Amino acid sequence: MVGIPGSLVHPESAAPPRHRARVIVLGNEKGGSGKSTAAMHLIVGLLRAGYAVGSLDVDARQATLTRYFENRAALAKSRGVRLPMPTHRAVRRSTLRGVAADDDERVRFVVVFGELAATNDVVVIDTPGSDSYLSRLAHSHADTLVTPLNDSFVDLDLLAKVDAETLRIAGPSLYSEMVWEQKKRRAMRDGESIDWLVMRNRLGSLDARNKRAVGEVLGRLAKRIGFRLAPGFCDRVIFREMFLSGLTLLDLREPGLGTPLNMSHLAARQEVRELLAAVGMHADTAAAAVAASGHG
Repeated sequence: MVGIPGSLVHPESAAPPRHRARVIVLGNEKGGSGKSTAAMHLIVGLLRAGYAVGSLDVDARQATLTRYFENRAALAKSRGVRLPMPTHRAVRRSTLRGVAADDDERVRFVVVFGELAATNDVVVIDTPGSDSYLSRLAHSHADTLVTPLNDSFVDLDLLAKVDAETLRIAGPSLYSEMVWEQKKRRAMRDGESIDWLVMRNRLGSLDARNKRAVGEVLGRLAKRIGFRLAPGFCDRVIFREMFLSGLTLLDLREPGLGTPLNMSHLAARQEVRELLAAVGMHADTAAAAVAASGHG
């Protein structure tokens, strides 16, 4: 899409139109936390439950979510199967600089976001694993923000500063401060709030001391800075294997794919259902519909 020159539109005049869609943003300033994998499974779960879903990739340089859907479309064509697809769009970073770049990105985001929000029940936005204007803009439009977090103090450091000896929380860190700023922007713009979920991701199967310590700190931090803890995905190879095919765990019983299910697959599918339920959006109905459709 050709961008409108930022100089023609003041950034504050480029507010998006009121929309009927629920907006779910996957966000974390650290790469490799599983945002795109979680986004893909949320999207397909909602599609299979009968929702009209729009997806927006504002990490168009890495374009993981965009490539996921390209792979999905290619597999469906080569196998002659019908796989549910969202209305997918991507917004690239501006080639301009400074304030002009921010204006340009804002206008292009608003145009694409407005189209998706006007024609879908849900819009799911995947953001980059770094701080950028587009990422902050996407966060400020979230109804629900899902932050996948690898189960380690390395990732937790983006949420809070933690004393190594006592595990005392010294204060919020970079990403938490950014989310707080976007919550304020959202409240000022339309009076709405952002429901923030932190999703413990790539959990190990062993009840290790580090795992318990991370859980303890997250429990205290949730009350302090205002997020809910959501169930995440265990560290399973299957989540990484499916990228090239563009499939999710909710597709594996699709006729024509010929993928046998094992116990690990079934456990992983339950993790996807639990994430759907945590996000809301009538997710209890969504999860039931996924299970009843023969894909659950």
